[in-house]
Amino acid sequence: MQLSPRTMARVALFTALCVAAAVFFRFGGNLVPFSLVPFVVFLSGFLLPPREAFLSMALYVLLGLLGLPVFATPPFGGPAYVFRPTFGFLLGFMLAAPCVAFFSRGKKGPLKVATAVVLGMVALYLPGILYFFLAMNTFLGKPMGFSNVLRIAFLPFIGPDVVKAFLAFLLAQGVVRRMEGKR
Repeated sequence: MQLSPRTMARVALFTALCVAAAVFFRFGGNLVPFSLVPFVVFLSGFLLPPREAFLSMALYVLLGLLGLPVFATPPFGGPAYVFRPTFGFLLGFMLAAPCVAFFSRGKKGPLKVATAVVLGMVALYLPGILYFFLAMNTFLGKPMGFSNVLRIAFLPFIGPDVVKAFLAFLLAQGVVRRMEGKR
């Protein structure tokens, strides 16, 4: 797969934004932190084509798995991060960004944006919650019911993440208008 310099620059920019959002804007406990990464995930989906949105999130995850301290919870990076219960959310980022990009292509009316946000949330949360449940109940040896997983890893975050998604859409619209005005 050949990537143009422009594509590489856009992918690198959104990867860097993801790193900044995870490293500088994280709050809360070590198990499931509140961060601005979902904002960047949705922003990349609204501004990039699906392939580039996927590549930017995949590069973010790859950098972390290679050992760079780019993730929001300790150990902040390295291959052992796959044993963190929140690793599934990283996989969800890689699914959500291209999902939003695909479903929000073209003219973005309210229904199209809402559909992209809902499907993006499903793509983000489904692997995240399932991995969290499996991790806690298998290799981490800390049995936890599914309702508890939802209480810890879903309910406190879904509302703020929907707000982040719509704020990302508004920012993306401003960027697009600005870019169109400069052409």
